[in-house]
Amino acid sequence: MKWKLPVFLIVIGLGILSKNTILTNFTMEQQLTLLLLAIAVYLWIASPLPSAATSVLLLACMLLFNLADGVEEAVIGFLSPALYFIFLLSIISHALVKVRIDRAIARFLIKLSKGGPRYIVFGLPILILMLPIVLPSAVARFKILLPIINRLNQYYRFGEQSLFKKYCLYVIGMMNQNATMIIFTGGGFPILASQLLKDYHIAELGWLDWFLHIAPPLWIGLIIVALFVWNYLKATTKDIDWDERGGMIGEIDQNKDPISPLFWVVIGSFLLMIVAWIVTDQDQVPLLLPPMLLVVFYAFPKINLINDQVVRGYDWENFLLLGSSFSIGILLEENGTAHALANELINIVPQDAGITLKVLAITLFVFVLRFLFVVPSSAMIVIFPIVISYAELIGIAPIGLAFLVVMIIGGVMILPIHSPTTFYAYETGVFRKNEQYKIGLFSSFIVIVMAVLAALFYW
Repeated sequence: MKWKLPVFLIVIGLGILSKNTILTNFTMEQQLTLLLLAIAVYLWIASPLPSAATSVLLLACMLLFNLADGVEEAVIGFLSPALYFIFLLSIISHALVKVRIDRAIARFLIKLSKGGPRYIVFGLPILILMLPIVLPSAVARFKILLPIINRLNQYYRFGEQSLFKKYCLYVIGMMNQNATMIIFTGGGFPILASQLLKDYHIAELGWLDWFLHIAPPLWIGLIIVALFVWNYLKATTKDIDWDERGGMIGEIDQNKDPISPLFWVVIGSFLLMIVAWIVTDQDQVPLLLPPMLLVVFYAFPKINLINDQVVRGYDWENFLLLGSSFSIGILLEENGTAHALANELINIVPQDAGITLKVLAITLFVFVLRFLFVVPSSAMIVIFPIVISYAELIGIAPIGLAFLVVMIIGGVMILPIHSPTTFYAYETGVFRKNEQYKIGLFSSFIVIVMAVLAALFYW
């Protein structure tokens, strides 16, 4: 593996220096930017270095290639409000978990379980589709729900690789990650996407505006996929009379401790933050202000849910990764590299092609690039400026194409590494490889189809 990086860089470098390549249409600065982008993509995909070191190396390369006038310009990506929005919501999610929001979720599922496993099969997807509103972190949702699913599987006396458990793991793994896009406060990826829409002057969407744009097509797609997954697993999993099994409610119904008043204070203040996002104008009340105040509120001595230890435990490697990715994305836009790439891209599609063909062409382009990236946020930062430049060149409404990119990048879940929760679900050993790939392919295909239809007829 160690020899692949220098060979890769040499090949790219020779391609850039060659006078007989398509890159002669790019300025020297743009060629060096493409070299930086190639290095970044390789490091993000192959991961030969820890992510923190990769982020620092990319910033250093910007200086070594003389693509930034100084350190301040190289680290400009760390000034993005999206970075701090992700940080604040991660800290708030920690507070929600600390007041045992899992108990409220568990009690809801236990009540459903008394009606038999069919109630869980129908109820769990609905819960997952709504849960991002009150619990932004997809990983937190997975970690809360996994032990509950395991206990319910034991309660119904199913095996470790039962139909019930496989389906529920699909819901809290793959479907959970897709559902996080319904609101721009639903996790790091949608926060990042909403910031890019604002930075590129496409639209400044409020909380409700984002929801109305993306939730309907996404929910329709995810319901179709859920029905497919259930029937596919039912046809391929040896689990006879699964819905007739049951037992006495035992271990999972033992915890009857009353919910503390602090829980309602925390949940109430969190919902108040969401209301503030819905009813206030972002020009008058910055989007970051409500979560900033909420973090301070949770740190009050009588609440004491956020302290220095919580902040130290934050995923700072991801912070560095996103910050360096933002710097590269800004560089692509400011020195015209994204626009130059879009010009090359437009030459692939016939000039007299209709809007549908052009949308399908850009869909294929986004899908291929997304498939290469492990981290969807990095894919978004690299792909977004190129696609938006393409939209301007061919006359497609930028907001439609922007949401097309969001849904494709957020919806591709073919490989386990394409999202954290998909990886965690696969690591349980419940899914076989062929099941993961088939479900991932179908899920990705349906989400992409819904994105194309929405781009053509809804957005």
